[in-house]
Amino acid sequence: MISRRQFIKSGTAAAGVALTSGSVLAQGEKPVVAVAKGKPNEIVKKAVDALGGIKKFVKQGDRVVIKANMGFPNPPDWSTTTHPEVVKSIAQLCLDAGAQRVILIDNPLRDAQMCKEKSGIGAAVKGMKGVVLAMLKEEKFYKPTQVPKAKELKSVAVTKEVLRANCLINLPTAKSHSATGVSLGIKNLMGLVWDRSAYHNKMELNMAIAEQLYIMKPNLTIIDCVYALLTNGPAGPGKTVELNTVVASTDPVAADSYTVGIARWYNRDWKGSQVKYIKNAYELGFGEIDVAKMDVKKV
Repeated sequence: MISRRQFIKSGTAAAGVALTSGSVLAQGEKPVVAVAKGKPNEIVKKAVDALGGIKKFVKQGDRVVIKANMGFPNPPDWSTTTHPEVVKSIAQLCLDAGAQRVILIDNPLRDAQMCKEKSGIGAAVKGMKGVVLAMLKEEKFYKPTQVPKAKELKSVAVTKEVLRANCLINLPTAKSHSATGVSLGIKNLMGLVWDRSAYHNKMELNMAIAEQLYIMKPNLTIIDCVYALLTNGPAGPGKTVELNTVVASTDPVAADSYTVGIARWYNRDWKGSQVKYIKNAYELGFGEIDVAKMDVKKV
């Protein structure tokens, strides 16, 4: 695997090259998971600081892609989309670190303009110089990419902005999901591809979700748990709980696995190993699933 910076500098990008980056842990080293509680406009910085600060991830002049969940035209307290204060906070941190451009991206499942408005995300980032909100609902914005190691996701059209970015920040909301049990970070990456229906119709869904990490492993995952949608996800409405929390890590499996345990989905306790796509991602070597083997920093 090569980093996005190496990829861009090489000038020899081709479909099938893994465009991933992020921390590589030494043998026996525990992945750090930062858990921050408090006001929605404060907790993102607390969590990122616990991981070493935003400048660990974003450099001067970088082009940053933030994959927020903006797929539904619902208010923040439904927890079907990422909380607007969480989105605004990470975008501002990236700008403060010197990012040249911050692109908020999703391929929404509903009308794009309505999703911007009803989620509150459009208003939250309005007027932020250097921030672009991109709802990419046309095939021209995506590039077919081969995934040589995958068993299910052998090829997929990925948004070109991810291929151009120096840094990818995954910013899902925590919610239940009718097809996968829960929808957290790794599942959220489906909003960066063109044809999600193929995952459901032509592939084993939970393996295809995990195999996305071969080509778009985030530098940083921040899971919005200001609210969590416990039932009737992903579109809601359903039962929600207010947690006023974010969970952040450079390890996408650890972030998801830890978050599964902070709420009772469908009125029952879950572990990461009970969610098929998280278990698959762990078995493919993309991160740690055992909370006991994580360095959890509560701030």
